[in-house]
Formats: sequence, C-alpha cells, structure tokens
Amino acid sequence: MDVHLRDVAHEVWHMGLAGLAILLSIAASAHAVLYKRDSRAAIAWVGFVWLVPLLGPLLYFVFGVNRLRRQAALLRGGREQYQAEATVSGCSPEELHQHLPGHTGHLYMLARVVGEVVKKPLLPGNRIEPLMNGDEAYPAMLKAIAEAKHTVSFCTYIFDRDDAGVEFARAFGNAKRRGVEVRVLIDAAGTRYSFPTIMHTLRKEQVHYARFLPAFALWRMMSMNMRTHRKILVADGQIGFTGGLNIRQGHCVNRKPKRAVQDLHFRVEGPVVTQLQEAFADDWLFTTGEALKGEEWFPPLNRVGGVLARGVTDGPDEDFEKLRWTLLGALAQARNSIRIVTPYFLPDTALTAALILASMRGVVVDIVLPSKNNLPFVQWASRAMWWQVLEHGCRIWLTPPPFDHSKLMLVDGCWVLLGSANWDPRSLRLNFEYNVECYDVDLARRMEKIVQSKIRSAREITLDEVDSRPLASKLRDGVARLATPYL
Repeated sequence: MDVHLRDVAHEVWHMGLAGLAILLSIAASAHAVLYKRDSRAAIAWVGFVWLVPLLGPLLYFVFGVNRLRRQAALLRGGREQYQAEATVSGCSPEELHQHLPGHTGHLYMLARVVGEVVKKPLLPGNRIEPLMNGDEAYPAMLKAIAEAKHTVSFCTYIFDRDDAGVEFARAFGNAKRRGVEVRVLIDAAGTRYSFPTIMHTLRKEQVHYARFLPAFALWRMMSMNMRTHRKILVADGQIGFTGGLNIRQGHCVNRKPKRAVQDLHFRVEGPVVTQLQEAFADDWLFTTGEALKGEEWFPPLNRVGGVLARGVTDGPDEDFEKLRWTLLGALAQARNSIRIVTPYFLPDTALTAALILASMRGVVVDIVLPSKNNLPFVQWASRAMWWQVLEHGCRIWLTPPPFDHSKLMLVDGCWVLLGSANWDPRSLRLNFEYNVECYDVDLARRMEKIVQSKIRSAREITLDEVDSRPLASKLRDGVARLATPYL
C-alpha cells in the first residue's frame, strides 16, 4: 500500500510540475507576443521558453521583461510638480520658417517630427559652444562649478579616480563648503573603471552623490545591462554642459596621457538648459526619490543667442527609441549632406536602409569612424556591415589615433545633433542617453569645419578594400556581427 501511495504521489508531482511548466511557458509566450516590439526577439523568446521548460520562462521573466518602465512610472510620478514653468515659449512655426534659410526650409518637417517624438518644445534663444577634448571642456566645467552660487547638478557614466577625477571631486567639495547644493549621479558600472573608485574621494569631500542602478542588488539583476550614459552638468540652472566626455585623464589629449581619447563636449546657455536640468532631475528622482524643485534649480532663463534647440532624452523606459526615431526622421529629410561622427557604428536594418536611401537620392553621406577602436570586437562587427552602405555610395572615413570618441550628426548645413549616444544597439535600446538637436546655420558651419578637419586627416575606406579582406578576417568579422544586438 505504501509503495502504491508513493507511486501515486510521484506521478502527481510529475504531472503538477509538467502543468506548472506548461502554464509558465504559456504566460511567458503570451507576454512576449504582446509586448516585444521586435518580432525576431519575440520568436526567439517563445522558442526558448518551450524548448527549455521551467528554466526558460524563469529566465524570460528575469531578463526579458522590461520592469524599468513600471518602476520609472512609480518614481517619476511627481514630475509635473517640480517641472520648471516655461519662461520662454516654444518656437512658433512662423519663427522657425524665419530662422531657416531658403535652402534649409524643408527642415521644418524634421522639427515637426522630432516634436511629435519627444513631446518637448523647440526653444529659441540659445548659445552653444563646442569644446574640444578635456583640454577645453574641463577648465570650462570647473570654472562653472567654482562660480556656482546656488546649485550644481552633475551626471556621468565614467568618473575615474585619477588627476582629472580628483580635481572635479574637490571642485564639488569646495562648492558644497560654500553653501552650494551639489548633486552628483554616477552610473554604478561607470564607477568601476578605476580602483579605488572615486566614491571614497566624494565621501571625503562630503559631496551628496548617488549611483545609478547598482547591479548587485538581487531585485535589480534584470536591469544590470541598462546604464546611464548621459553626461550633464548644470550650474545654477543657467549654464549647462553636455556631450560625449566622461571624467578621466585620458581626455586631456594635450597632456599626452598613455591612452588618449579625443571627444567633443558643449557649453550650453539659454532656455534649453532647463531641459538639461529636467533630465538630470528625473534621473535623480528615479535613483534617490528626492525631487529637485524651485528657482534655485529651475530659474527663469532668457534668450542669449540665436540657436533653436531641444533636448532629446532616450532610454529603455518611457523614452524608448525616441533617439532612433529622431535619426530616422533626419535621414529621411536630408537633401544635400549627412555627416556622422561616431566611435561605434552598428546601425540596425532600418537605419542602414535610411542611409542607403539618402545616398541613392543624391545626398552626400559621410561616416567618420576611428581607424583603431578601443573595443576590437565592436570594430570587427562594424566592419562586417560597411559593405552595405559603401555599395550604395556612402563614404566611410577612418581617422588616425588617438581614438576618437566624438558623437555628432549634421544635416544640410543647418541641423546639428550632439550628445552622448552612439550609433549602436546599446545606445539606441539599452542605455539612458541625452542629446540636443539644434537648428542654426552658424553653429552647423562651425561643426562642419570640425568634421572636415577630421576628414582631411582620415583615410577613405573603399568597397574594394573591404571586399579584399582575407577570408579569416571576413569570418571573424561576420561572427562578431552576430553579437551586434548585445554590443
């Protein structure tokens, strides 16, 4: 009798386990079908959860579900309570038409598209100054911190504990001792690029800092691949800085560091600084639960220049794919020229097609990349894709060392996109990024000179050169390309 009961219990256990596996697989499959935007990802997950019972659904619910959106909604629910009141109205259609010369009037449609995507006003009256490398950017940023009277907000991906990092940490500490409210937000993964980390120095300076999404907390394991890649500094809510620069000694190229890295950063003044501050305040609220409110953080801002500008936030939350849509809109509207400077060029199928179509329409497309990447695997994957754009008339230029980490896009001598994002899946789908779109012929002309100087020192890569690679190199690059969604 006991043996019979054990057999029944054993059979019931197996049937229950099989039933649970089926229920979990159905639930995971339904969720993937309903919520995965990419059909290929949905198919891959559905196949995985049925081929690997129990473990497959478990892994899907841990890694395949973007819980960050729900968490962001909970933490950022009070955004409208502290969002700055507009002191400068958004650019009217009439003003935009007046600002765009005859040969750039078609960009009115691009402004409309981006407005629909980001749901923020295009603001007139800004001044934007490009800063080359840490040699120009760091002194300007440190000066803004030293002169701040009320508030300093700072967000970055990498904050090394080297000479540059310690100088910034001390500047934040000095500002705090003057009575300035200082908030420093560092990506949790970005703190680990140097050891010991900068956090010890920040604590010693008594700076109020936080880490964005620490990956070691069990409940955050599903978000460990989602990093803040934004670079934002705002002093007194009036002077802003954004671009591609992290805080590390290697960006000071004139000091001849061991691993020099070129990059572009920008000093920003005018009404659009409020949008930089709002992006920081959202991230700070998301990370700490503290809402930054009041005129000390969001003062009234007047017009100081002639640039029309708008912030473009992007991330795996409510801002998902806003930058990708912005890029697609810009490529579709281009009539004369497209200039792209990026360290990592891994465009998806839609972006690749948009580049090719622009070239086939007669648009001159120049893509400026570093000849030697700091991530060889990424360079291999990128090289496996070059033939697609070269075959249809796009031009690729490889700049000599030091490694160029700059991110910039120019369209038709009037539209400028600057900021933190790269042309790769990590920036366009996983990271939190911040960019600024600008409409101004004078600014575009200045940026064209910078791009042209890079091209003059670069080497043009040809389709014949790409096709003549040894078979072993082609296979290596092709295998690396398979990992493109994860690079």
